[in-house]
Amino acid sequence: MKYIHYCLGIVFAFCLMTVLLITSVEAVTYWTPGYYEKEYARYQVTEVVSMEMEDLLDVTREMMAYLRGRRDDLHVPTVVDGHPREFFNDREIAHMEDVRGLFLGGLMVRRICIAAALMCLLLLVLLKARIRRVLPGAVCGGTGLFFALICGLAALISTDFTRYFIIFHQIFFDNDLWILDPETDLLINIVPEPFFMDTAGRIALVFAIPVLIIFLLCLFLLLRNRKAGTDGA
Repeated sequence: MKYIHYCLGIVFAFCLMTVLLITSVEAVTYWTPGYYEKEYARYQVTEVVSMEMEDLLDVTREMMAYLRGRRDDLHVPTVVDGHPREFFNDREIAHMEDVRGLFLGGLMVRRICIAAALMCLLLLVLLKARIRRVLPGAVCGGTGLFFALICGLAALISTDFTRYFIIFHQIFFDNDLWILDPETDLLINIVPEPFFMDTAGRIALVFAIPVLIIFLLCLFLLLRNRKAGTDGA
């Protein structure tokens, strides 16, 4: 029975890590608007697309609202090179519809993981597991394994970001709409490849901090439980 308890604890840990990872993506993407302004300034995006910073940030806010499902379309009027126009063309709109599905799908996965984690806790209670003893070890092991997998994946991607960037799109998109032309599509100019690399690094940092805290806390509880068991014996 204790192996069932431990397996439930591992599933709980993986669900928790998935929730934290998706939340980290959401935090960097949605909760830090100043990040975009810094990145645009860093890569001189306003000069590339011939836009004022405030207009570019307005477009970004509308794009983020669309990805979160808070607006129905991407018909965003703006001013480019001194002339009024729609920022997104038809190809970009079609691609961003796919991206929106990916973002909303991620939020759905998070909700499923939260439900699964709560179910694991409920089963542990119903199975009369010693939660204070089972969870620290299971979460410590599960967190370490999950984090090791993520670090390994990050190390692999860092060897050739462009290659794995393409592979990512080929896996998650069933069309070639993501292949944009910088001559005709403004979207690729406001989110160049270095922007994605910076964003991935920022997400990794935001994710690593709570994971490390949880791992150290569980390790402390695990060692304390073992010490208590040894003293009791």
